[in-house]
Amino acid sequence: MSIEVRNIEKRFGNFVALNNVSLKFPTGKLTALLGPSGCGKTTLLRIIAGLESPDSGQVLLDNEDASAQHVRERQVGFVFQHYALFKHMTVFENIAFGLRVKPRDVRPSEQAIRQKVTDLLKLVQLDWLADRFPAQLSGGQRQRIALARALAVEPRVLLLDEPFGALDAKVRKELRRWLRQLHDELNVTSIFVTHDQEEALEVADQIVLVNKGNVEQIGSPSEVYNSPASPFVYGFLGNVNLFHGRIHDGVISTGGANFPVPDHQQTQNEDGIAYVRPHDIEVDRYTAGAEGIVVQLKRSHAIGPLAQLELERDDNGELIEAVISNEQFSQLNPQDGESLIVRPKRLRVFVNNGVETR
Repeated sequence: MSIEVRNIEKRFGNFVALNNVSLKFPTGKLTALLGPSGCGKTTLLRIIAGLESPDSGQVLLDNEDASAQHVRERQVGFVFQHYALFKHMTVFENIAFGLRVKPRDVRPSEQAIRQKVTDLLKLVQLDWLADRFPAQLSGGQRQRIALARALAVEPRVLLLDEPFGALDAKVRKELRRWLRQLHDELNVTSIFVTHDQEEALEVADQIVLVNKGNVEQIGSPSEVYNSPASPFVYGFLGNVNLFHGRIHDGVISTGGANFPVPDHQQTQNEDGIAYVRPHDIEVDRYTAGAEGIVVQLKRSHAIGPLAQLELERDDNGELIEAVISNEQFSQLNPQDGESLIVRPKRLRVFVNNGVETR
């Protein structure tokens, strides 16, 4: 099923939740709406589901305007953060509920319902829990049952609002992997809301970055991570170091050193900010006259294959986070307080014109 929203506007009093948002969601793909709390992503999901009405704009399902359709007519499966299972019903009855409340003329037979629920329990790998009650399940099990219940009515689209947000980190990671595998089996068009960057990058086919009611960037996980379209996207997706400097003729000068920025050959004497991931920082021993930014090692953490270094710039006292291989760390063997030289290997520069740098 194809999903499209056109020119969606939504306000709550003076607060702009969605500002003229237009998006197309790829059929059969898993799209993540990613952004900080209060950015409008859950509001957009609820508008697609029919649980919320936009002030203006359209929701199109399979190219038909569904804006006036009731939530029941949209054939949407919805999974909330807090499971919303019926406590007095068994796992089996929870999944069967949506089928049993269908109008009589389209309601499956009891035999068909039992077969459907049994198949779904096997799909979510919990068929051995059919007679249990929600209170007897773990959080991860309850969330899988909630997903099975949403799938029981054969939705045309599956919407998930922070589906793993209430679970601990280990269970969340297991369920992310499981959801990706399940989606690959079902290929139902799915949209899920999250503020967890790692979750979106690991699970989604497409990521939509939302900030203050506006869409900042749309792309695959690798596109948005490796080629951020704005300072907000760069800052939101993973750890990043900021280097303030002057850009002139394709070079940025910062910390007494110059670094090439080929995308800014035409920029003349402008303030700029370079964004650099910790793993794109080169760290060397300090030698007088070496090209680079002089820093002092404040703290190091070398466990596993990577070493994390916390470095303080000599010129302005700002902290830099660098990640290098443990092998290189062992060769350098730096001591706390030792002077080192750092050089950004891969940087993305934005002219500083008052945009949000987060």
